[in-house]
Amino acid sequence: MIQTGIDLVEIKRIQKSMKNPRFLTRVFSSDEIAMFRERKFPVQTVAANFCAKEAFAKALGCGIRGFAFQDISVLRDSLGRPYLRLEGPAEAMAKAAGAQSFSVSLTHTRSCAAAVVVCECRKGEEK
Repeated sequence: MIQTGIDLVEIKRIQKSMKNPRFLTRVFSSDEIAMFRERKFPVQTVAANFCAKEAFAKALGCGIRGFAFQDISVLRDSLGRPYLRLEGPAEAMAKAAGAQSFSVSLTHTRSCAAAVVVCECRKGEEK
Protein backbone atom coordinates (compact mmCIF):
# COMPACT_ATOMS: atom_id res chain seq x y z
CA MET A 1 0.00 0.00 0.00
CA ILE A 2 1.17 3.53 -0.75
CA GLN A 3 0.54 6.27 1.80
CA THR A 4 1.25 9.95 1.25
CA GLY A 5 1.68 13.04 3.35
CA ILE A 6 2.01 16.66 2.28
CA ASP A 7 2.74 19.87 4.13
CA LEU A 8 3.04 23.55 3.24
CA VAL A 9 4.42 26.38 5.39
CA GLU A 10 4.88 30.10 4.96
CA ILE A 11 8.58 30.90 4.98
CA LYS A 12 8.01 34.01 7.12
CA ARG A 13 6.67 31.75 9.89
CA ILE A 14 9.87 29.70 9.92
CA GLN A 15 12.02 32.83 9.65
CA LYS A 16 10.29 34.22 12.76
CA SER A 17 10.77 30.89 14.59
CA MET A 18 14.48 30.87 13.74
CA LYS A 19 14.92 34.03 15.84
CA ASN A 20 14.36 31.83 18.89
CA PRO A 21 17.71 30.10 19.56
CA ARG A 22 15.94 26.96 20.81
CA PHE A 23 13.86 26.44 17.66
CA LEU A 24 16.58 24.72 15.62
CA THR A 25 17.65 22.36 18.43
CA ARG A 26 14.04 21.52 19.33
CA VAL A 27 13.02 20.64 15.78
CA PHE A 28 16.12 19.48 13.89
CA SER A 29 18.76 16.79 14.40
CA SER A 30 22.42 17.71 14.82
CA ASP A 31 23.11 16.42 11.29
CA GLU A 32 20.43 18.69 9.85
CA ILE A 33 21.78 21.67 11.78
CA ALA A 34 25.27 20.90 10.44
CA MET A 35 23.85 20.82 6.90
CA PHE A 36 22.08 24.15 7.49
CA ARG A 37 25.28 25.65 8.91
CA GLU A 38 27.28 24.49 5.88
CA ARG A 39 24.70 26.19 3.63
CA LYS A 40 24.62 29.34 5.83
CA PHE A 41 21.11 28.64 7.22
CA PRO A 42 18.89 29.36 4.19
CA VAL A 43 15.39 29.79 5.59
CA GLN A 44 13.87 28.06 2.53
CA THR A 45 15.86 24.88 3.29
CA VAL A 46 14.94 25.00 6.97
CA ALA A 47 11.28 25.48 6.04
CA ALA A 48 11.31 22.61 3.52
CA ASN A 49 12.88 20.27 6.09
CA PHE A 50 10.21 21.29 8.60
CA CYS A 51 7.52 20.45 6.05
CA ALA A 52 9.06 17.04 5.38
CA LYS A 53 8.80 16.13 9.06
CA GLU A 54 5.11 17.08 9.11
CA ALA A 55 4.54 15.22 5.83
CA PHE A 56 6.21 12.11 7.29
CA ALA A 57 3.77 12.12 10.21
CA LYS A 58 0.83 12.55 7.82
CA ALA A 59 2.05 9.69 5.62
CA LEU A 60 2.11 7.40 8.67
CA GLY A 61 -1.27 8.76 9.76
CA CYS A 62 -0.12 9.33 13.33
CA GLY A 63 0.49 13.05 13.56
CA ILE A 64 3.36 14.26 15.71
CA ARG A 65 2.74 11.84 18.59
CA GLY A 66 5.03 9.32 20.19
CA PHE A 67 8.23 10.73 18.69
CA ALA A 68 10.20 13.96 18.55
CA PHE A 69 10.93 16.00 15.46
CA GLN A 70 14.65 15.34 16.05
CA ASP A 71 13.99 11.61 15.49
CA ILE A 72 13.48 12.45 11.79
CA SER A 73 16.44 13.80 9.84
CA VAL A 74 15.81 15.20 6.36
CA LEU A 75 19.20 15.01 4.69
CA ARG A 76 20.56 15.18 1.14
CA ASP A 77 22.57 12.60 -0.79
CA SER A 78 25.61 13.47 -2.91
CA LEU A 79 23.35 14.64 -5.75
CA GLY A 80 21.22 16.82 -3.46
CA ARG A 81 18.27 14.41 -3.37
CA PRO A 82 16.44 14.54 -0.01
CA TYR A 83 15.96 11.42 2.08
CA LEU A 84 14.70 10.56 5.56
CA ARG A 85 16.82 9.03 8.28
CA LEU A 86 14.69 7.81 11.18
CA GLU A 87 15.85 7.08 14.69
CA GLY A 88 14.37 6.03 18.00
CA PRO A 89 10.58 6.23 18.36
CA ALA A 90 10.03 7.55 14.79
CA GLU A 91 11.87 4.54 13.38
CA ALA A 92 9.90 2.19 15.66
CA MET A 93 6.58 3.72 14.59
CA ALA A 94 7.49 3.43 10.92
CA LYS A 95 8.40 -0.24 11.38
CA ALA A 96 5.18 -0.88 13.30
CA ALA A 97 3.23 0.67 10.42
CA GLY A 98 4.99 -1.70 8.00
CA ALA A 99 6.88 1.10 6.25
CA GLN A 100 9.43 -0.32 3.83
CA SER A 101 10.65 2.86 2.17
CA PHE A 102 10.05 6.56 1.92
CA SER A 103 10.38 9.00 -0.95
CA VAL A 104 10.69 12.72 -0.24
CA SER A 105 10.16 15.72 -2.50
CA LEU A 106 10.85 19.29 -1.36
CA THR A 107 10.11 22.61 -3.06
CA HIS A 108 9.81 26.28 -2.25
CA THR A 109 9.01 29.71 -3.63
CA ARG A 110 9.93 33.02 -2.06
CA SER A 111 6.96 32.81 0.27
CA CYS A 112 6.20 29.10 0.83
CA ALA A 113 7.92 25.77 1.25
CA ALA A 114 6.32 22.37 0.72
CA ALA A 115 7.15 18.70 1.06
CA VAL A 116 5.57 15.44 -0.03
CA VAL A 117 6.45 12.12 1.59
CA VAL A 118 5.38 8.85 -0.02
CA CYS A 119 5.58 5.70 2.08
CA GLU A 120 5.49 2.16 0.76
CA CYS A 121 3.97 -0.12 3.40
CA ARG A 122 3.73 -3.88 3.47
CA LYS A 123 0.16 -4.93 2.83
CA GLY A 124 -1.65 -6.00 5.97
CA GLU A 125 0.72 -4.16 8.32
CA GLU A 126 -0.35 -0.57 7.74
CA LYS A 127 -2.43 1.12 10.40
